[in-house]
Amino acid sequence: MGTEKPVKFLHTAGRHLLAILLTALIGGLAGATLVRIAPGFGIQESDLNLQLSSEMRRSLHQQDAAERNILSYYGHYLSSLAKGDLGYSRSMDRPVSELLRDRLPETLQSIAIGVAGGWLLGLALALPATWKRSPLYSTTASVISGIFVCIPSAVLALLFLVVGSPGTLAIALVVLPKVFRFSRNLLIKTYALPHVLTAKARGLAPARILGFHVLPNIAGPLLALAGVTVSIAIGAAIPVEVVCDSPGLGQLAWKAALSRDVPLLVNLTLMIALATVAANSFSDALTPTSTRDVL
Repeated sequence: MGTEKPVKFLHTAGRHLLAILLTALIGGLAGATLVRIAPGFGIQESDLNLQLSSEMRRSLHQQDAAERNILSYYGHYLSSLAKGDLGYSRSMDRPVSELLRDRLPETLQSIAIGVAGGWLLGLALALPATWKRSPLYSTTASVISGIFVCIPSAVLALLFLVVGSPGTLAIALVVLPKVFRFSRNLLIKTYALPHVLTAKARGLAPARILGFHVLPNIAGPLLALAGVTVSIAIGAAIPVEVVCDSPGLGQLAWKAALSRDVPLLVNLTLMIALATVAANSFSDALTPTSTRDVL
């Protein structure tokens, strides 16, 4: 009986780890395939550069030819990846590892600002809706949240730029609806629990009820929601960085797509897929069965 829980935990962790690895690998292969079948693949801009020698043009075309067989190229890429070699970006004329190392902090900062801002705004809307239980306030908050669901993150970033505010704040507005909807529903259910109602009847201060009777009950589901919001922020950061011309991974992915830089795109796809699936798996592992429908 004492070994059932550790065995179950190891089984669940192994299942999630396998799902993360398989999804990331398939995502990298899909990225390489989409670039390969995109219009214009194999066309070299260097052919128009008269300053290049015929040997250099021939060498560039040979590199393209090596990337035409997707399975062969991806197998070679995974073999090099196992040795710590991420390849070389021809469009940026730099090793991919250097590009990722230089750009990653900017994207992590954007994601952190977006997640933190989305949580602050979402909880700021959800808590009054729980305490006041006013139909007018609840409807207004729901409409505000719904508006940001309908507006693409790139459009929000553009609006922020027009008014002179940091465009990365658009990520917070993309995260806001998920935090508001889930936390509001969770708080309403928790405030209706018997021990919380008893604390209210005893006249305890709202802050004390929230800190000692409500938050301990919702900590697990909120932690699971954190994984979901990180995944949302990752997806929103790419178009936001492109619109804002921020030197992050999103802008790098856009430039790599325009230049059909297969080594760079495969690494970026693999990294983004790995981070997204890991965040979702973390959330799924912590989400109670009773709250999964809300998420």
